[in-house]
Amino acid sequence: MALNRKIAFIDLTTGRIQVEPIPVELRRKYLGGRGLDAYLLYKQTSKGCDPLGPDNVALISAGLLVGTLASASARTHVMAKSPLTNLLGSANMGGFFAPEMRWAGFDHLVIKGKAPNPVYLYIHDGEIEIRNAGEIWGAGVYDTQDIIRKQLGDEETQILCIGPAGENLVRFSNVMTGRKNAAGRTGMGAVLGSKNLKAIACRGTLDLEIKHPKEALEYNAKIIDQVISTKVSQIMQRWGTNFIFGVTNTTGLVRTRNFQYNQLPDSEDIECENLDNYSIGMDGCFGCQVHCRHRYLIKEGPYAGTYAQGPEYTSQGAFGTEVGCRSMDTILVGNHLVNDYGMDTLEVGSMIGWAMELYEKGILTDKDTRGIKLQWGNDEAVLEMVRQMAFRKGLGDILAEGPLRAAEKIGPESLKYLIHVKGMSNLHSDERPTPSLALNIAVASRGADHLRGRPAIDLYNLPMKVLDKVYRNPDGYDGPLTNSYSEYEGKARMVLWQELNYMAVDCLGVCKYHTVFLSPNHPTFGEFVKMIYLNTGLEFEPMDLWNIANRCYTIERLYNLREGMTRKDDWLPERYFDEPTKLGLPVAKGKFIDRKKFKAMIDEYYRLHEWDRNGIPTKKLLRRLDISPAFLKP
Repeated sequence: MALNRKIAFIDLTTGRIQVEPIPVELRRKYLGGRGLDAYLLYKQTSKGCDPLGPDNVALISAGLLVGTLASASARTHVMAKSPLTNLLGSANMGGFFAPEMRWAGFDHLVIKGKAPNPVYLYIHDGEIEIRNAGEIWGAGVYDTQDIIRKQLGDEETQILCIGPAGENLVRFSNVMTGRKNAAGRTGMGAVLGSKNLKAIACRGTLDLEIKHPKEALEYNAKIIDQVISTKVSQIMQRWGTNFIFGVTNTTGLVRTRNFQYNQLPDSEDIECENLDNYSIGMDGCFGCQVHCRHRYLIKEGPYAGTYAQGPEYTSQGAFGTEVGCRSMDTILVGNHLVNDYGMDTLEVGSMIGWAMELYEKGILTDKDTRGIKLQWGNDEAVLEMVRQMAFRKGLGDILAEGPLRAAEKIGPESLKYLIHVKGMSNLHSDERPTPSLALNIAVASRGADHLRGRPAIDLYNLPMKVLDKVYRNPDGYDGPLTNSYSEYEGKARMVLWQELNYMAVDCLGVCKYHTVFLSPNHPTFGEFVKMIYLNTGLEFEPMDLWNIANRCYTIERLYNLREGMTRKDDWLPERYFDEPTKLGLPVAKGKFIDRKKFKAMIDEYYRLHEWDRNGIPTKKLLRRLDISPAFLKP
């Protein structure tokens, strides 16, 4: 059944593999996926371990509902100590890998040590083999998967892998599967690279028994109707996440030229409608009916004829607004390169945009760039810097270290221009007009982040009765809420609610686009507990799921605190407070974050979380969530 999948402990140094069942008590406390990974990371690593050392563990997991009859149940989670931030490392991706891993018999892999030579894991129907990866070391993400499938003689094998960036220990390298599914953010690819682990290949034919199959099918049909009937899903079926750009750029909510402006004029070429000139159809992940990604062909230049998938909204920013480029070709080539090299598109765009502002200010010179003109809108320079970072050449070798380490090498005068939180760069959004989104990136558990607690529906000016229905459940919150995104009141509750909502989704392995993220009408706690029961037989109330998510999120907080994070890390770059926005509609122009009000927001956020004034979970909370003192011992 869906609860009988195993956990494998793999030591690449010794080659020892130990397989164990997952006790149902752990399922009831952490479910699976990101939540159980957080528990394992805390227990399996020691305080202060080297993120790129053999004692760090790489956790690969499937959520509790992955591969079942629950819609969009395809997500793979990857967790380790981050080589980018030295704090929690965590990333999540779609595709087909996690369902295949479950069909092969496993829900969680706990990988430690370092192989003496490059290897990959082959997992098939309850068996795990460590195989030589000498032939594929150095290969890109696309070729790696093609070569392994050819070696195994099975085109249905699903493969998770790193590209050259992970091998070269780029601190924001990704773990990838398929042609664009990226466990991006926090450098999980570098962790695998440090272990000489190139890939994990899965092929499974084991049954995944559904507890109540007829009812689960019927209920899933209702969930599908609920999701695809919403306007946002219908738009994403046509344009993917690229549709967001037209709204945010017009309003003035995108950061441009690093952080100098909040709008990119004359950007028609990178609007979603132009993808019609490249797209050859839409694609999706296992069990999903939305199909939100383009399949596209690059038509001109040295990459003419290249087939790729995407781009996401984030690549429009990485290779568009942040670097001042206005070419869809540049965005599509850049998207293809970061996916094949295995790098985080958000971090890549931010690092190049930062370097361009430093070049403009004279902090970086032609000597530092070896003659590359890092000028705004220089498409060729942008793509060259992508290559240099992936292969650690020239200035790219410095930028590959990530924001804080790169700033140490370039000099203290460069720090002012970094747009990061906890050592991880923000995406291309500008949150100065939106206090709720600003709070989210300041307090998110893995650094500047739009996928850990972003109350995106705050931008919609929804009726209060809609906000009440979402944000006052399931725990009966009776505090303030406001439906103007420029207000500060009530936004701490929105961020906390989204944090626990997204945690629940990540524990289950369901896509965030199938919960309250871009639409208030998508499923959440009430629907999820019914999905769990029909597919697994585990019975929960919505409030039980809320508490499980809270427990898992609290453990992530405890992990960060153990590794040295303090309240001062829950803060924004000073430019958010000191530099008002220059462009956009009246609702966005001339905006900045008010320091005093923002500090009060953080105080309220801590209080709602039941953390003390320093952001430390209280003993009362730990008792209520059944997190024992013994668990917290180093």
